[in-house]
Amino acid sequence: MSTRFTRRQALATLAGTTTLAAPAFLRHARAQGGLTKITYQTGWLPQPDKGGLYQALALGYYKDAGLEVELKKGGPQLNVNQIFLAGRADFVDSDSVRVLNFVKEGLPGVAVAAFGQRPMTVLLSHKGTGHDTLASLKGQPLLVSTVGRQTYFQWLKARYGFADEQARPYTYSMAPFLADKSMSMEGFITSEPYELKRAGADPVVHVLADQGYQAYSNVMLAQPRVVAEQPDVVQRFVDATAKGWASYLHGDPTPGNDLIRASNPEMSPEKIAYAIAAMKRHNIFSSSDVDKGGVGAMSDARWKAIYDAMVAAGAMPAGLDIRKGYTLKFVNKRVGA
Repeated sequence: MSTRFTRRQALATLAGTTTLAAPAFLRHARAQGGLTKITYQTGWLPQPDKGGLYQALALGYYKDAGLEVELKKGGPQLNVNQIFLAGRADFVDSDSVRVLNFVKEGLPGVAVAAFGQRPMTVLLSHKGTGHDTLASLKGQPLLVSTVGRQTYFQWLKARYGFADEQARPYTYSMAPFLADKSMSMEGFITSEPYELKRAGADPVVHVLADQGYQAYSNVMLAQPRVVAEQPDVVQRFVDATAKGWASYLHGDPTPGNDLIRASNPEMSPEKIAYAIAAMKRHNIFSSSDVDKGGVGAMSDARWKAIYDAMVAAGAMPAGLDIRKGYTLKFVNKRVGA
């Protein structure tokens, strides 16, 4: 059963919430010391794939920009879109395909930066089973998350003929994969390959970005009212985060990593080092747009290419005004370049 968050569900959520007169940002306009308080809802527990945010917090970049930023932890049972649509966060982690889904459903949200230029999603298979290519996984059992069904899996269905019948619920447990050699699973290049190797498996790693799947990752999705009423705050937040990512990836990431480990003790130094190396090796944060415009860069051409690919995959209807879902106003200013 699909768990897509539709406009009707969103309105029902809003109707049942009593604290929605304004987003969290507007309800807490000024924090201690005259800093502007904002909340950012991450999609998962603290990990290096959000390292730039923690680096900016640890190095005082947000404070220097006049901001008091609360990074709210996500997790496997947390629906961050519901939290965002209920107005309980000013910004939320997203990706370009989920942003397009917002546009399709008529839901409020504006992408203001894309710190990941490529998707981090991978599929993992057992060696020696004939599952050495994405095409070979057609019709084979595959563990797919709810978000995955709404994003990359739609592309796989059109590109490789995958079918809904082969998808199994991915509950972020690797046990079904380890117990069944015919099973493949979804993962992130920063996490599941490392954990599987620690568990004694040496999986085949299918990097979807290398197979033609286009998407921005680490997209900063903002409340439209924040964008419209406090653009200076959005600009300061985007710029400080860009500086955080530049420092985390090209300087000493220790300050950010210390915050990550304090909030998520399961992140060992070894796992953190693996994740950072994987992000760099797969050029997650690099692109010609970043070279020209700086960290967090976006372009109309890239958004159109992502949308056109999803239309061709049958995952998006033609004729959407995708500019409703993003703005280039706050990026391409060479911050962190």
